[in-house]
Amino acid sequence: MTDITVPTLGESITEATVGQWLKAKGDSVKKDDVLVELETDKVSVEVSATEDGVLSDIVANEGDTVEIGALLGKLSGGNGAAAKPETAAAALPAHGGPKDPGGVPGKADKGELVDVEVPTMGESVAEGTLSTFLKAPGDPVKKDETIAEIETDKVALEVPSPADGVLAELLVGEGDSVTPGSVIARISAGGSAPVAAPAASKPAASTSAPAATGDRPVAPSVRRISTEAGVNPADIPGSGRDGRATKADAMNYVNSAPKAAAAPAEAKAPRDIGPREERVRMTRLRQTIARRLKEAQDNAAMLTTFNDVDMGAIMDLRKKHQEAFVAKHGIKLGFMSFFVKACVNALKEVPAVNAEIDGTDIIYKNYYDIGVAVGTDKGLVVPVVRDSDDLSLAGIEKSIADLGKRARDGSLTIGDMQGGTFTISNGGIYGSLMSTPILNPPQSGVLGMHRIEQRPVAINGEVKIRPMMYLALSYDHRIVDGKEAVTFLVRVKEALEDPERMLLEV
Repeated sequence: MTDITVPTLGESITEATVGQWLKAKGDSVKKDDVLVELETDKVSVEVSATEDGVLSDIVANEGDTVEIGALLGKLSGGNGAAAKPETAAAALPAHGGPKDPGGVPGKADKGELVDVEVPTMGESVAEGTLSTFLKAPGDPVKKDETIAEIETDKVALEVPSPADGVLAELLVGEGDSVTPGSVIARISAGGSAPVAAPAASKPAASTSAPAATGDRPVAPSVRRISTEAGVNPADIPGSGRDGRATKADAMNYVNSAPKAAAAPAEAKAPRDIGPREERVRMTRLRQTIARRLKEAQDNAAMLTTFNDVDMGAIMDLRKKHQEAFVAKHGIKLGFMSFFVKACVNALKEVPAVNAEIDGTDIIYKNYYDIGVAVGTDKGLVVPVVRDSDDLSLAGIEKSIADLGKRARDGSLTIGDMQGGTFTISNGGIYGSLMSTPILNPPQSGVLGMHRIEQRPVAINGEVKIRPMMYLALSYDHRIVDGKEAVTFLVRVKEALEDPERMLLEV
């Protein structure tokens, strides 16, 4: 007898709702058959059989709330009752599979069909968009050769071939939404091109998740939320399997309903464009940037304080030691490493700027993972320099150079951009004189750098021309008081204007 339990669902997720049992008590199942769907606030999760057998008992019913590790049901060992494996021909769906001239699904020469599955996209990332197929049906492929690219909210992912062979069929179209573990194509392992592969082997691309309708099952959690909020569950756009609404879909719909009612103009159909206009769908990354920036303005009490800094000391230091620095470390000494060091020192003195709000609690972070905003062709990304307080200036410069290169190459991973505690954004490289940067939630502070400009300043009663830079600190006033914000920015200014003291930690 094998227990069917609730799997780990992701960081910070401790419970789920039993959405729907896809097998009934007494049903024969085979390994990897989906038994039950669980819904969390973020994603719908499928629980599969770990072996062939019979579903002998169901413990958790649809609509029940279950914790991680809780018992869902029991699976007894199979004794011939399990479903037989499908043949290669039977595994081909009626739509989109290669057919012979007689219209019967045909096998590719040699070998078996191997599923090409969507890889794990990273923590808390439950969906992506299939942006490009790099191979067409009938093309030969090598194991680990990239056959498709998937665009998530944060990065582009490559999908490799699981085996040598021939691409037999495509199961989704470019532009379709896909989830981790879903099958997007099939490879004829070790085979030759399938017979008479149809010209239109891809389903038509969809641009949005279908709405939940009356003929689709409604999960108990969705029904409960809809009833409590007084909305029709059929009106909730669904992102789950077969277009079904998940618990997260229902909560998002209910929470956004008042705003939609207050602003009906937003729901109107797209306007017609003129002969000299062009309509281009926003990339998933750009949509996420837009959403997160707006959320930052809506959810935080953002305020910005300014100061300026004389960059002369750092410029002189760089000029004096640049050649020796490059000879020893193989990389140039830039400005950003000094700013990272200065910010870490200031964060240690003003810990509220390195904290975040979680409900009615404040989480103080005793580590310093500094996000460095990098502009790319696809938009702004913020990779993170880990444990910046333990790195030397050379170590910081190397980390930033590596992250910047991978950002421009599109090879950053989800992990490279998660978990930052504070962000530095350098608008000066584009010529910006002054700006008010927007927070990167859930962080409580972001420092904006700007261009260095020769300006007249009063020093000991005399007017002198100095290389000056405006600094801007945007912060969440709910957690950071004005005095703390000003103190933080003054400490950064002091450290940059006297870098020797900063490096000596005096």
